[in-house]
Amino acid sequence: MSSSETSMETTIDKDLHVTFTHMMYHLLPNPYESQEINHLTLAYFVISSIDILNSLHLVEKEAVVNWVLSFQVRPGTTDDPNNGMQMKFHLASTYCALSILKIVGYDLSNLDSESMSTSMKNLQQPDGSFMPILTGGETDLRFVYCAAAICFMLDNWSGMDKEKVKDYILNCQSYDGGFGLVPGAESHGGATYCAIASLRLMGFIEDNVLSSCNLSSLIDLPLLLDWILQRQGTDGGFQGRPNKSSDTCYAFWIGAVLRILGGCNFVDNKALHGFLLSCQYKVLHKFPGEFPDLYHSYYGFAAFSLLEESGLKSLCSELGITNTAANGV
Repeated sequence: MSSSETSMETTIDKDLHVTFTHMMYHLLPNPYESQEINHLTLAYFVISSIDILNSLHLVEKEAVVNWVLSFQVRPGTTDDPNNGMQMKFHLASTYCALSILKIVGYDLSNLDSESMSTSMKNLQQPDGSFMPILTGGETDLRFVYCAAAICFMLDNWSGMDKEKVKDYILNCQSYDGGFGLVPGAESHGGATYCAIASLRLMGFIEDNVLSSCNLSSLIDLPLLLDWILQRQGTDGGFQGRPNKSSDTCYAFWIGAVLRILGGCNFVDNKALHGFLLSCQYKVLHKFPGEFPDLYHSYYGFAAFSLLEESGLKSLCSELGITNTAANGV
């Protein structure tokens, strides 16, 4: 796309994006075949995109519910060969599954939240972090966030020690104000989102905390805000960490942190909007000139929603789904 064509665009091409996501809903292209293990995550990107684009009527909700529930492991049944230990229980997949179910209006009280909470409790480590699955894996803020979001959606916090989680998150704040995936790691936009969203979901920080007169907080807010504001580049987009290119997904990861903290007005939203439009050619890309993919398309739609783009549903920043879905409307 030429620069003159890009400069003429002032809004997203919603109809084209709906067509793209609806096509992905029915059949994923061949390049996604290698990601079959992430089927619930891919489905989350597709169905949540359709919801943000205000086109959920295109989704066969009952069929989606039945498909998602087909992956549930039921303790003590033939689905569970591990005698109730739920070895297959995966935090990221469970977060995506619950998010999809909420989007299509399924009542999560129909689920066995106690069994899920027991499985989660087995995944929490002594330092407060979480493994994604009982057979092992990395322990970092990604899975802390998944655990917090699962507990929040189920309205059942028995599956985690919140104080230990809080301490782990606080230990991940770096000297520059951002959060790394693990204590001592480099600050990163995605990790910072996981930290702040988790603290908000667990009730340890209030909404719009920057708007309050009392800025005393568990975290170093001034330093965090300074780190965040330095992530907006001259092209208007956000980078995930210093010396990296701006990227569509960080418009959500960083933008959502600002929304939770109440600091959206501290950045150039017009320039950010322009950057996102520059990533739009047919559908949204990682950055200008790249081919589209589900991940960056979804987070591009989410970022546009945070910018209150006309025709899109509003987003629940801390859960990563629309407010309609989050509130069960």
